[in-house]
Amino acid sequence: MKTLFPFEQVNGQVLTQEQRIYLEGLSAGLRNRGVSFGDVEALPEASQTETKTRIEESWTAEERIKHELHPLDAYALILEHAVANKAPERENIYRFKWNGLFYLTPAKEGYMCRLRIPAGQLKSFQLRELSRIAAELTTGYVQITTRANLQMRMIQPRDVPALLGRIQNIGLHTRGAGADNIRNITASPTAGIDPFELIDVLPFCHELSQLIISSREFYNLPRKFNIAFDGGGLISSVEETNDVGASAVEIVGDEGPVPAGVYFRIKLGGATGHLAFAQDLGVLVKPSELVKTMSALVRVFINLGNRTDRKRARLKWLLETMSLEQYLVHAEKLLGFKLLRSPLDPAKAPVTGKVPVRPHPQVGVYAQKQKGLNYIGVGIPVGTITPRQMNRIAEIADLYGSGEVRLTVWQNLIIPNIPDAFVETVKKAVAQQGLHWQQSHIRSGLVACTGNSYCKFAASNTKSHALELVDYLEKKVKLDQPLNIHVTGCPNSCAQHYMGDIGLLGTKTKLGGESVEGYHVFIGGGFGDNQALGRQVFSGISFNQLKPTLEKMLKGYLRHRQAGETFLSFSKRNDLNTLQAIFSNDE
Repeated sequence: MKTLFPFEQVNGQVLTQEQRIYLEGLSAGLRNRGVSFGDVEALPEASQTETKTRIEESWTAEERIKHELHPLDAYALILEHAVANKAPERENIYRFKWNGLFYLTPAKEGYMCRLRIPAGQLKSFQLRELSRIAAELTTGYVQITTRANLQMRMIQPRDVPALLGRIQNIGLHTRGAGADNIRNITASPTAGIDPFELIDVLPFCHELSQLIISSREFYNLPRKFNIAFDGGGLISSVEETNDVGASAVEIVGDEGPVPAGVYFRIKLGGATGHLAFAQDLGVLVKPSELVKTMSALVRVFINLGNRTDRKRARLKWLLETMSLEQYLVHAEKLLGFKLLRSPLDPAKAPVTGKVPVRPHPQVGVYAQKQKGLNYIGVGIPVGTITPRQMNRIAEIADLYGSGEVRLTVWQNLIIPNIPDAFVETVKKAVAQQGLHWQQSHIRSGLVACTGNSYCKFAASNTKSHALELVDYLEKKVKLDQPLNIHVTGCPNSCAQHYMGDIGLLGTKTKLGGESVEGYHVFIGGGFGDNQALGRQVFSGISFNQLKPTLEKMLKGYLRHRQAGETFLSFSKRNDLNTLQAIFSNDE
């Protein structure tokens, strides 16, 4: 293979494959800027060493750790730690995240394991084995995440090899599930069965996921990276909150420069924890070119992303240093062809599917595009599910469905392909497990992150508080419009508090001179056609004060809203001073 750089050795040592991959990425970034190693002569060996040292000195500690030993090559260390049942050292805590392992100190002494489940799609035999793994090797605490994924907690070092092996034996993975990698790729959870979708996005999701699993280059990003596909159906994948999101649109009629058909609009730079929704790239991508395009967009980030400042290493920050058009040009150089330019014009927006507005479509019974079949969205309280419930859901999917279960970004699951005749039976079976299938205007829109029980960053016990809060509100307030409440424990915003109708951000606050768990309160967040970032309306409210505060807020909304107005529309219509006055009064 022709070398991309004019030297084969550094300081007398032959380049390793890892060094070649790094330098090829570096040279690709330079070529994108119009510079190549061919433009200059090779430096003397001493100068090469000095240059290399200067580059390494500018790296973050995390980049140096990756360079010293690529985390995918650290599995032997995982085995050594297992033999001694030893907790990992600081550098290995970071490296082991490449195998989906997160050591929970100081919150707990044990690992959390995060899986990779592309599109949240599981077969019943996989779910059944995962339930056994959770029961036998963990505390049984399993969480459905906001990336349609699963996390298991409190795994001892000695049990890690068995856990990873059993997960891989059922065709699942943990590789790249944390740190500077592409996280679990999400997709419309009703893809292929949704009567309103424009296109089934499952093939694209699985093709890209397989490419990532098979390509080492995708395991050394400057920072974490999220990708989502949305086919235009009932349940959103919230693709605009991702670093790269693909949204299906349909061009109707042959008038104009774009032939009729289904395309994808691409959005870049979403990170709601950093107050950013993804921006439209201004192109229409053919389905046949989608995976190539998505992978090229990731490669640009690999080549050009910031590796000297962790706080500014996400794609959002890179896009503040260049225009979307410049980013697109870099991607097209990697692709080898130009994409179809189509600036987003709201007045001439392509059709995104005639999807009816339904409250919390992730929970409830819905007819599929396949005649006589239905899917049932099962509510999982704040995403926490027990091994017994997992096993029973797998049995229900086998007995009454097609042996398939799908996780959603709303921390619940869907059982598809249920014949009409079995719908009532499945409803009863779900209820017997302490779960629910009925849509609730408050409960069905509740999302909560892990909280301080298992996360060192969280300031509050989010899951416990969320459940207590929704129990309280359902007794005190009757709503006729759906509400989304997002509860997150720290500014990392795993529960995306900025996009909730009501967003709660955990904090410590003073009550009677004592530090207690509390929340900042945000309102008016939304996604999709109602995209908006929440505004902070109250600060530092203790949890005990929070319950009557939210009660006042919702009752104030009901008193002052226009007929049929949603909480989001009401929040947008009024300024913060007006809202604070309404929310602070009983009349």
